[in-house]
Amino acid sequence: MGGFQRMTEQRRLILEVLRSTNCHPTADWIYERVREKLPSISLGTVYRNLRSLVDMGEILQLSYGSGQDRYDGNAEEHYHFRCSKCGSVTDVDMPYQTQLDKRAADACCGTIKGHRLEFVGLCYDCQ
Repeated sequence: MGGFQRMTEQRRLILEVLRSTNCHPTADWIYERVREKLPSISLGTVYRNLRSLVDMGEILQLSYGSGQDRYDGNAEEHYHFRCSKCGSVTDVDMPYQTQLDKRAADACCGTIKGHRLEFVGLCYDCQ
C-alpha cells in the first residue's frame, strides 16, 4: 500500500453511501446515489475513489468474475452468501474462523495472511 491518502469530500461521500446499505452494491449503483448529492461527479472518479478506499482498508472489493465487482462498507473480515440465480450478496452472520488460516498454512507452501469464504446457493426469494 502507498503512502497516506486523505479523506476527500468525494471519498467521504462515497464511503457514506456505501456504509448506508448492506446490499453490497456495484460501482454503478454507488455512482447513481453519489450523483444525487454531487451531480458533477464522474463514474471514473467513483471508480478511482473506490480503489483508494480499498487500498486504505476502509472497504472490501468483492470480485465474482462477472465483470462487475461489488463493494462492502464493512471492512472487517466476514463471510458472504451469493445467490447463483439473482446475484444478490449478503453477509453471513457467523464468526470469522481464524483457525482456517493455520490449517491452510500447515497444508500448503506459503504464508497465510487471511482468507475469504463465499457460500453460494439460492436466496429465499429465488428458491
